[in-house]
Amino acid sequence: MRNFNLIRSLDPSGVSGTGCVAEGVVFSNGWVALTWLSEQPSITFYASLAQVEAIHGHGGSTRIVFYR
Repeated sequence: MRNFNLIRSLDPSGVSGTGCVAEGVVFSNGWVALTWLSEQPSITFYASLAQVEAIHGHGGSTRIVFYR
């Protein structure tokens, strides 16, 4: 498993804010779990990291930063 943070520099939707907005893990089979660090926290699952980037990347305003 690989742990990461979702770091947002701009918040086009005005919902999640900026900075570290979510924590995630990529499982060995490629699936991703993401927990949102907001006033209305939730956990979401995605079939791949590419899917997370496509949905939440906001044209480069959000980046995935893996833990060491």
